[in-house]
Amino acid sequence: MRIEQFSNGLWILKEDLSHTLVSSNFSQPRATTHKMNIIEVKGLCKDYVMGDQVVHALRSVDLTVEPGEFVAIMGPSGSGKSTFMNLIGCLDRPSGGAYLLNGEPVATMGDNALADVRNRYLGFIFQNFNLLPRTSAIKNVELPLMYAGVKNRTERAKAALETVGLAQRMDHKPSELSGGQQQRVAIARAIVNDPVLILADEPTGNLDSRTSEEIMAVFQDLNRQGKTVVIVTHEEDIALHCKRIIRFKDGRVLVDERVKNQVDAREALKQLPNPDAPPIAVA
Repeated sequence: MRIEQFSNGLWILKEDLSHTLVSSNFSQPRATTHKMNIIEVKGLCKDYVMGDQVVHALRSVDLTVEPGEFVAIMGPSGSGKSTFMNLIGCLDRPSGGAYLLNGEPVATMGDNALADVRNRYLGFIFQNFNLLPRTSAIKNVELPLMYAGVKNRTERAKAALETVGLAQRMDHKPSELSGGQQQRVAIARAIVNDPVLILADEPTGNLDSRTSEEIMAVFQDLNRQGKTVVIVTHEEDIALHCKRIIRFKDGRVLVDERVKNQVDAREALKQLPNPDAPPIAVA
């Protein structure tokens, strides 16, 4: 029995294959040079050939993301934001340009090398959670550790679930969890390997307002602990929870701006009704 990582970043058990909030139970963050960027792209391009036409999805993008940043990627459909996310997530290769991930040149790596980079450096979170439906929360979280050959998987998976506030639900299957709880499991799975970069693709897209704030509170907690987080979102109010917004249009960076008044998710939660609160007695 082995673990295989698909091109969309999923972990899945297969047979006969040929081939964080940092707690005391996690390993210490990997040492990086003080001035080393987590993401550094120069002249990044991506072209798709469709018949006799060439679609320029990304056009010579230059940008950097430093350690500890919290960045939102935004843009209309066809702007290049999803293509950019796939490239920095090592799920696709650029047609041109350079990409350094934590100082490593990954643009020309082969499939096996990219899979290793994804497992060592990246934590993925998706809009639809992408959990194995017949597997408990803790076993879902353990999957990246199994792929990496880590021995103390259960302890680290428990620590990750505790970090996102789901220690009491670790034995539940996805069908027994709410949407917000499933996304917390997905976040725990993303941080269990102590990645240098957390990538989230529309992480609140399927959630209601309060649950979205709860998920953004988890991301902000991770970022305050030093984690670098990049999310793709089409929701302006979600982007304002980040520290920086990069807006794409027609395959180029249109705007790269710092958020002047970052929304504090935990403060925002205080202003939202809590459906789990006991009813107010009427005199």
